[in-house]
Amino acid sequence: MRKIILALALAACVPAVAAAQDTDGPVALTEHQIRTRLAEQGYTKVNDLKFSDGVWHADARSADGNWVQVRLDPGGGTVFANELVARMSERDVRAALSAAGYTNIHDVDYEDGIWNAEADDPAGKDVELKINPNNGKIIGKEKD
Repeated sequence: MRKIILALALAACVPAVAAAQDTDGPVALTEHQIRTRLAEQGYTKVNDLKFSDGVWHADARSADGNWVQVRLDPGGGTVFANELVARMSERDVRAALSAAGYTNIHDVDYEDGIWNAEADDPAGKDVELKINPNNGKIIGKEKD
């Protein structure tokens, strides 16, 4: 009985192993796909895109306006920047704050990995805000 169960288990595995062997291994992303991945993550003006040392390399402007060097995993496209960058631009942050009811938005800057801004909250109080650089959500608020 054990031999029959073992034989059935092995027979069930053969199609999966054969299907896995039909491919030549992981498929690397193309240059176009890498550029698209960078754009999706807020990078613009991608320069000097090249493949070397097993990864994609490029210089690009991040959403916060800074030039950074990036490396990308050729299989999955994960982006590794040489410094902290924001996925949102200053205009994106201003729009998010405006949509949340803030007015008189000023002194918007990216520093130490987060966006900072000053504005009048929906109740009209002057506040200083700390904003998540990836989604525009307010992570800190204090009177200005």
